[in-house]
Amino acid sequence: IELVGLEPCLPLLGADAGAMTGADARAMTSDGGGIVAGIDACRDGWVVASGPAGPITAASQVDVRVVAHIGEVVEAVERGELRLVGIDIPIGLPEGGRRQCDTEARKLVGPRRSSVFPAPPRAALSATTYPEALAAARQATGIGLSTQTFGLIPKIREVDDALSAALADRIVEMHPEAVFAALAGAPLTSSKHTAEGLRHREELLTQAIPALVGVAEPPPGPAADDVADALALLVCARAHVAGRTVSLGDGSLDGRGLPMRIVTPAPALD
Repeated sequence: IELVGLEPCLPLLGADAGAMTGADARAMTSDGGGIVAGIDACRDGWVVASGPAGPITAASQVDVRVVAHIGEVVEAVERGELRLVGIDIPIGLPEGGRRQCDTEARKLVGPRRSSVFPAPPRAALSATTYPEALAAARQATGIGLSTQTFGLIPKIREVDDALSAALADRIVEMHPEAVFAALAGAPLTSSKHTAEGLRHREELLTQAIPALVGVAEPPPGPAADDVADALALLVCARAHVAGRTVSLGDGSLDGRGLPMRIVTPAPALD
C-alpha cells in the first residue's frame, strides 16, 4: 500500500528482493529498542509492517513490504533482526474442540465477530481438498469447518511448518479487529471492506502512530485493508514489548508446545 507521506520507504518487493536484512533493521532505528513487526496474509504472500519498538517520530522509521514466504520473517527473528512479530494467523492449533482464545476474541470484537475464524484442528492441515479437511475436522472435534477457514489452511500450514516452541514469545498471534477495537474503545461496527470502515481504521492508526498520515490507494499487490491490518498489528507489537497487552485464552499449549492465545492491546491503550 502507499501511505501518504511514506512513499520513499514503502518498497513492495517480490520474493527475491523482499527478504529482510540486518542492514534494514539497523537503518530503521537507533534507540536500542529493536524492530517489531505486524504481519497479515495477502495474495502475494505476507504484508510486513515494521518499525521501532520505541518512539516513531518520522515516516522513514516505518517500512511496509511484501515477502513471499513466512520463513523470511522467521529467519529475521532468529538472526535477532526482529525483536517481536505479531501475526494474524492461528498459531497454537487444537487437537479437538475450539480454542478459548477464539471464543473470547469473537466476543471482544462484537459486530466484527465473523472476522475471527475458529482455528482448524491440526489434523486438518494435511488436507488438500475441502471435503478432506471437513472430514478431518469432524473426526477430531465433532465440529465442521467453514470454507473460509479451509481457505486459510495453506497459510496456517506454512506458519506451522516454520515455527518452533522456542520462538513462541517472539512470533505471537494477534488479530487486527481486536486491535482496532482497543484503539477505538469499542468494537467497530463497519466492515474494513467499505470506504467508511477503511477510513475509520486509517484514522485510528494515525492516532496511534501520528507519523502515519493516511492510507491511499495501494499499488498492485496487497489490498489497502491488508496493509491497514498489518499496521494495526505493528501497533499491537509495540504495545506488547511495552507490557501493555493482555492474552486471550486459557493458557493452553497445543501438541507442539505452541500457545493457543491471541494477544491484544490492554483496554486502556492510548
